[in-house]
Amino acid sequence: MTTIAVAGGTGLAGRAVVAEAVAAGHTVRSISRHLPDAAHRVAGAEYVRADFCTGVGLAPALAGVDALIETMDARSGRGLRALPVMSVAALGAAARAGVGRCVLLTIVRAGECSMGYYQAQAARALSYEKSALPTSVVYATQFHNLVAGVFSAGAKVGLIPTFNGVSFQTISTADVASVLLAEALREGRGKASVVAGGPDVQGMRELAETWKAATGSKAMVVALPLPGSFGSFLRAGKNLVPDEAVGNETFSDWLGRR
Repeated sequence: MTTIAVAGGTGLAGRAVVAEAVAAGHTVRSISRHLPDAAHRVAGAEYVRADFCTGVGLAPALAGVDALIETMDARSGRGLRALPVMSVAALGAAARAGVGRCVLLTIVRAGECSMGYYQAQAARALSYEKSALPTSVVYATQFHNLVAGVFSAGAKVGLIPTFNGVSFQTISTADVASVLLAEALREGRGKASVVAGGPDVQGMRELAETWKAATGSKAMVVALPLPGSFGSFLRAGKNLVPDEAVGNETFSDWLGRR
C-alpha cells in the first residue's frame, strides 16, 4: 500500500486529492498549518500539522511517505510571496525524508502571464523541474469553481460579469485529483510534465448563461473589458489547451451536482 502525503490537503484541490487517494485504498496524510474540524475531514485520512515556511513538523509529517503531492495555494500578500519558497522547502524536506516522487499542481502557461499570482506558480514549477528528485508537474486549466465564483460574486449586486473575447476550458477538482494521483503513482525515477485541460472550450458568456440557468439567478449577464496582463493572457487563449482535454466532468455537469 502506498503512503501519500498531500501538502495543502485542506484546500480546494487538496481535499479532492485526499478524497481520491483514500477512495483508491492508499494511506493518506493531509499536511497543513491548521487542522480542520471533524466536519471538514475526509474519513480514512490522517491529518497532521506542519509548516513549510518555518519547517516545524515537516520531518514527522513526511516520515515513511512514498509520494508527496503539493497543492498549497495563496492568492495575495505574504502568503503568495511565500508560495515559491514553500515549494523549495517541500522539495528539501522530501529529499531528507526519502520520498520517492514529488508532484506539483500549477497552472497552464503560468510563465506567460506577468500577473503576480501566475509568476509565483511559474517559479514553483521551475523549482520542481530543476530538482534532483523524481518530480511531476501537472499544468491544469482553471477550475470550474473559479468561473462560478466570479459569476456568484457579481450576481450578488445584480450583474453576472463576462469578459470580452475570453474563453475558458474549465476542469473539475476531481478530474485534476485523478491526474495528480496517477503522477504520484508513476513508476520510475524520471521527471514528468503533464497538461490537464477540461473537457470543453467555452466562451465566458456561454458559461455565464449556463450558470444563470442552473442557479436560477435573476442577475443580468453583462460584457466587460478585462484590462492588464491577465486580460491579454486570456484573450490570446493562453489558458486553453484543446489538445489536452483530459477532464470528464463538464461545467454543466458540475453545476448539476451542486
